Amino acid sequence: MTEMPTGPRHESTDLATVTYVHGAGPATDSSPDPAAPALGGMTETTDRAAVVESARRVLEGTVTPAPAEVVEKVDIDLDAFDDRPLIPAWAKTPEGWAMYSGVLYRSRLRAYRRWVRRQRTDRGHLAQFKRGTRRVQDWVTGFEGIQTQALAHQAHVAAKEARAAARAARYTPALMKKKKEVALREADRTQTVAMQAVNAHKQAKNYRRKLRALRAGAAYGPPLTAIGTGYATGGGLGATAGVLATFVGGAFAGREVVVEETDWSADWRSLGDGDPMTAPMLDEVFRHAKVIGSEESLHIVQMPMLDARGAWSAVIDLPPGIPAKKAMRALSEIASALGVEDAQVSMTKTKGKGARSGRLEIYVSKDLPFTESAEAGPLLALEAATNFWGRIAIGPDVRGLPMSISVVERSGLVGGEPGAGKSASGNVILLAAALDPRVILWLADGKGGGDLEPFEELCEWFEGDADPEAFYEMLKAAVADMKARYALLKKLGKRKVTEELANKYPLLRQKLLWVDELMFYTTDDDFGKKITKLLRNLVSRGRAAGIVTFCATQKPGSDVVDTSLRDLLSIRWALRCTTPEASDTILGKGAAAAGYSAKTIEPEMRGAGFLWAEGSNPALVRADYYTDDQVELLIKRAYDLRDAAGTLPEGPKTLADQLRDKGEPDADVLAVLVDVFNAYDQEAKEEDANGEVDWLPGTVLVDALKAAGLDITPEKLARLVVREDAEKRKRTWQDSTSALNGYPLSAVLRAVQSKYGLTA
Repeated sequence: MTEMPTGPRHESTDLATVTYVHGAGPATDSSPDPAAPALGGMTETTDRAAVVESARRVLEGTVTPAPAEVVEKVDIDLDAFDDRPLIPAWAKTPEGWAMYSGVLYRSRLRAYRRWVRRQRTDRGHLAQFKRGTRRVQDWVTGFEGIQTQALAHQAHVAAKEARAAARAARYTPALMKKKKEVALREADRTQTVAMQAVNAHKQAKNYRRKLRALRAGAAYGPPLTAIGTGYATGGGLGATAGVLATFVGGAFAGREVVVEETDWSADWRSLGDGDPMTAPMLDEVFRHAKVIGSEESLHIVQMPMLDARGAWSAVIDLPPGIPAKKAMRALSEIASALGVEDAQVSMTKTKGKGARSGRLEIYVSKDLPFTESAEAGPLLALEAATNFWGRIAIGPDVRGLPMSISVVERSGLVGGEPGAGKSASGNVILLAAALDPRVILWLADGKGGGDLEPFEELCEWFEGDADPEAFYEMLKAAVADMKARYALLKKLGKRKVTEELANKYPLLRQKLLWVDELMFYTTDDDFGKKITKLLRNLVSRGRAAGIVTFCATQKPGSDVVDTSLRDLLSIRWALRCTTPEASDTILGKGAAAAGYSAKTIEPEMRGAGFLWAEGSNPALVRADYYTDDQVELLIKRAYDLRDAAGTLPEGPKTLADQLRDKGEPDADVLAVLVDVFNAYDQEAKEEDANGEVDWLPGTVLVDALKAAGLDITPEKLARLVVREDAEKRKRTWQDSTSALNGYPLSAVLRAVQSKYGLTA
């Protein structure tokens, strides 16, 4: 509301004149305003023609406007007030008093609720009384006890020296007069010093006792007097009043919360005891872990914060000259000082803008991570096909953030102890590849346990019997396919396979070669070295050709996997290991010393491991888990996607089909020759189960080639299929009367192997 200044007046009211803003004062008069006069000042009885004429004159501008009335401006001084209170008259009405009473009631109710909530905090009255009692007791105790203890120690030392001097003087022979005199003087001196020290100690004890008594009287006298006087004068009610007064005094003494306050009666507490993470706590933790010196402190870049998962995180700078890897090597010591398990602490060097060698990000989980039930993987909610050329979802990290990697032009190694979760981790990559209908799957199960059997119907080549010889043949075919890919790339003028090329040329489709339990294959006496050699060739050269290789094993040591092969596998995933050395065989030498050891992963954390795929630091990740039923569901979905795309495997190709895939004229000729021999051989077996055809006349072969649309002369056929002298011998054929010149099947197969490296 706005007050209007008034001059001296003698009305009976004691209140100033008040003008109310809309809605702030009593209701105003609601009677309707008088109606406006008609146009031109006419009444309702005026003739309509006169009204129209008046309007016409106004529009033509012939009407002279009336002179405006000049209102004299009156200066009002808004700062001029009299002595009467600014209280409106309606405030003294029953409604006004009810309003004030309601405001007072609601404010007192809110204050009471705030008081109740406050009692649960460290600013509650009970907490204040406890702090006040402790502070009063500390004041009563004082620091004289320290001086008394120091004097007691001095008296003890002086008495010990006096006894030693007296003993030396006593046992010094009298014949040695000078030494005897010196010993006696030393005994007298030490005895005097000892007596003075004892007297000083007694005086200090008396002084301490008197001061404590005086302070105790000053501190505890008034409360006891209040309680006793209240009880003597008012009985139990008076004693209660005295106790309340004492409580108020103690709460007043402890009203201030001092964070740096030292509690001499409390034991060492840590983050594991439920205390919040603070900057002083981090300083003490790193000092106890011997990362920084006793006089050094950390620089807090990002203050400790508590996230929604109940975990603490902070970004710190170590003192100058101390690298972050020193703190990461002391992970166990830091976890012990924090009062948590090693696996709960995650320390990483900061990346990106502002990163430096001594800057460290520390993350402490509330509980042991990765022990809760795993949530459903993202592939279950995916309705369309995946893109194996893009990023693959792996699983959450310790913060719950999803992690993903790219396997394009990469190869990987997954290792860990039995039961650590290698099969579940492998399913994450295998299912992502299976749900991309463009990816060719070649799987080998060295365990022979059936973990990869659900993927068999999607595989172009599957070795599930743990047969080293069969796996060796698979690798030979993979190397041959790699050479064919590079030959096509050379014709296209390209250096490596891209997604566009793979979509355009079926031969360049992405291929995943997954080897489970590699140790079984590489330790075989007959084929171990051959397998290692082919794998090394495939991993080192196949990446640019679109061939992705992943190997899984329990302990990829140098005795299991040759270091020349292991070092080529760029993606490393170390699941739980029994020793730090075993972890280093997966992540690389020195990883455990730098603070990344899979030994720290607890057995309850199945499927969790250090993933080193991108960036400079490994990250603790748990693979998404898919049950057997979910795996079957996803494989069925992958089968339908591949069926719709026409990329289901056709099974093992015949030698003729493999020759036709080469796309060369000579290969087509040899393919027809192989088909002709197979046709005659099947016809012979129909007549006789033991029958076989291993030789055909040249005329039959040339006629079959011409029927297939291949124009080839006998001379050209002879140059393509080179025969030995013994194989040029003529033979009779069916109803022919004379011997004919022909070609044995062995010569044809020899030409196929020498020219294209294929065998029947």
